[in-house]
Amino acid sequence: MFRTFQLAGVRVLEGLSTSSRPGAPIVIGSTYGLRMLDHRPPLSSVSEFTTWEPVLRLMLAGDTDRRAARPARVAGRISQYGMSLAYRGSMSSTAAAAVEDIQRALARGGVQEIAFRAEAQPDGRTTLGLVWPSPVVEPALGYPDLGVLVLVEGSPAEPWLRRPDPVPGAVTAPSADPELLERTLRDLLPGAVGATEDEIAAAEARLGVTLSDELKVLYRVTRVYGSADEFDLEEADRAGDAVGCELSSLEHLNSVDAAVRNPGWGYGATRAVSRAPDVAVQGLAGSPGWIGFGSNGGDEFAVDLTPGPAGYFGQIILVSHEQSLGADLVADSLTDFVLGRMREEPRDRRADEPSAAAKVGTGCLGTIQAAAHPALEVLSIGAWDGTPFSLAPVAGLPRLRTLTAMPGTLADPLEIAELTALEFLEIGAQEWRVLLDAGAVPRTLKAAAIQVRNQDRLPVVGLANEILALWDRPKIVQTLLAGDLGPPA
Repeated sequence: MFRTFQLAGVRVLEGLSTSSRPGAPIVIGSTYGLRMLDHRPPLSSVSEFTTWEPVLRLMLAGDTDRRAARPARVAGRISQYGMSLAYRGSMSSTAAAAVEDIQRALARGGVQEIAFRAEAQPDGRTTLGLVWPSPVVEPALGYPDLGVLVLVEGSPAEPWLRRPDPVPGAVTAPSADPELLERTLRDLLPGAVGATEDEIAAAEARLGVTLSDELKVLYRVTRVYGSADEFDLEEADRAGDAVGCELSSLEHLNSVDAAVRNPGWGYGATRAVSRAPDVAVQGLAGSPGWIGFGSNGGDEFAVDLTPGPAGYFGQIILVSHEQSLGADLVADSLTDFVLGRMREEPRDRRADEPSAAAKVGTGCLGTIQAAAHPALEVLSIGAWDGTPFSLAPVAGLPRLRTLTAMPGTLADPLEIAELTALEFLEIGAQEWRVLLDAGAVPRTLKAAAIQVRNQDRLPVVGLANEILALWDRPKIVQTLLAGDLGPPA
């Protein structure tokens, strides 16, 4: 037989039959209207309450909630190579061994990580929820939250879809001097073998762009190397020294791909591309006109054929591997780059320009009205002790695609329905409940997240599955375990 009890909206079944000992797990796909998916969840050792006891005791050590006759809640993540656990003091050897056992089990089962949430009653009765990785969830790195629900498969945040704005009047820099560049390179690289016109034309056809005159000169002087069996390390080193970077061969010229720089929805949804009219480099993730020709060992140098309004056609930019949007101007021309005449674009331009991304709350803007303007793309509402905010001032803004709001900061969650361009929404569990019950979840969404800090985490998987169901996405699997940690020490 099974004993059923209710805990914060979650129905938990604890096995009591001879074939199912106390604490045996039941895997569920929804915490509302219980549905059993599998009696034998993946990684049986991880799906035992006793495996997690040392970890839970570590995180609950010294908690004041249970001593005050209130339930105590903890959450975290353990991956094959790391963990995100909140605890005071040093980790005991018992807890460390338990974490290592879980990590080894994950590695054996090919599972990257597992998230967990637990609620411990004052008398020790504890419910532990294990949330298994899902292809529809981007993990919330560094946090115990469920993560981002990807509602439209393969869809990045808008900045990673953005194409370069045309700049019809773009001209080459006064310093661009193909003849001087060729003389300099031939002096530095006597005897180098250059590419033919047919090979340069083939590279242009492959890339779908017309290369700048300076870049053509570079490869007429040295093609660096051809096929793998023709690779000459000394020749490549000489070419790199002459140009000032690790130079790519003509065959390996590439355009910077925005998709490669996509950091995921958790970070990307709150970023915005600058549209300032006086920038030299467009703040894009990538462009067909950013032609990568070399590197400094980690970052990529590119010739920019799609400059910003204040830039030059053919300027040299550095695409950092530590950034997911934009690039840094390093030289006005390839001639300047080879001759060592570098230049930087000021970063803090047009401070008076309305921001495309605004933050409201304690320590930030004090009203929604102060953030509202037609170019607003991202609105983040943080911690706030005052009267909850109305979203009326931003209703109908044509570019507002992201809203994040801490639980309890919205006066009326149903006002979200007036945000007609929304593609990402992160709000609290109660606010999601209001939208779901009213059938008012915006269907323009491509991704969503549930903020559960300082709230009961166990019902969140069921709530997430309700949201996913609106887009016919696969459900998240959660294993609920019941055990007894005893009263607080």
